[in-house]
Amino acid sequence: MKKKKWLKLVTLSVMTLLIIDVGASLFFYNLAIKREETKDFLQGNKDLEVSAEAMAEFTRGDWRDWVNEQAFETMTLESFDGLDLRGYFSRADEPTDKVVILSHGYLGHGKQMGLYGKYYYETLGYHIFMADARGHGDSEGDYYGFGWHDRLDLIAWTNQLVERLGPNTEVVWHGLSMGAATVLMASGEDVPDQVKAIVADSPYESVYDLFAYQMKRMFHLPAFPILDSTSFVAKARAGYTFKEASALEQVEKADVPILYIAGNADTFVPTDMAQNLYNHTKSEADILTVDGANHGESFIIDRDAYLERLNGFLAQYVQ
Repeated sequence: MKKKKWLKLVTLSVMTLLIIDVGASLFFYNLAIKREETKDFLQGNKDLEVSAEAMAEFTRGDWRDWVNEQAFETMTLESFDGLDLRGYFSRADEPTDKVVILSHGYLGHGKQMGLYGKYYYETLGYHIFMADARGHGDSEGDYYGFGWHDRLDLIAWTNQLVERLGPNTEVVWHGLSMGAATVLMASGEDVPDQVKAIVADSPYESVYDLFAYQMKRMFHLPAFPILDSTSFVAKARAGYTFKEASALEQVEKADVPILYIAGNADTFVPTDMAQNLYNHTKSEADILTVDGANHGESFIIDRDAYLERLNGFLAQYVQ
């Protein structure tokens, strides 16, 4: 009799924990992966607080007027899984073989990368291209890919631009945050020969590592088992697992030179992740860390250091 009661108690406990785990995994999938206009959990997040200088540049910088004044050509791409994606191309004022493909961050959209595009266009004389990642802006998709499926979209966009601009085109991939993870995840694939350099600003090692860090920091929860269950839901609904979406594993196969940039004060994506990626990169690589810069702030906090390193890197690999 006692044995039956004990078995019933164990069974009930296991079922209760399973129900809690399933509920939590669905909650966290909807929280982070499902497409929504806003994500309330990021509102008021101290890890995303930026300096007054950065906020002024993000919200009132002259790059915003520059973007609005550009006569961007809208380009379309059907992704490998049938999504209609949108991108925005601006041809350089003077003839050039150089084009930069700029990849934006989580919950952003392509033209926000005009902060960097303006410099490439006006000072370096590049063609510029900025796409809305799947699930963002005017691109289709009901989930956020965090760089994994986006890596294949990036390669497809690159091939489309090379077909348009010619086989002698020299391509730079420049990504920020999720966009940085995108360009790094793409680096381990069969990269088109025209891609000469990659710039990854504020990248994370893998989706699993990023979420594990943020679950502990924001919710004071361990990664296992909830994150593993959420990953299972992501596989079913979005087609990828958090562990397979690994920039770290991809850069171990990279052949294209990579410049890493990270702020030393980044608490949303720890600076250590950029350093570890740099340490594991197979191709030639360099890293710049900017004192006092939080997530995605390096370009604003120390623009001179950023541009000096960027210019030197590009001069070395883009002819």
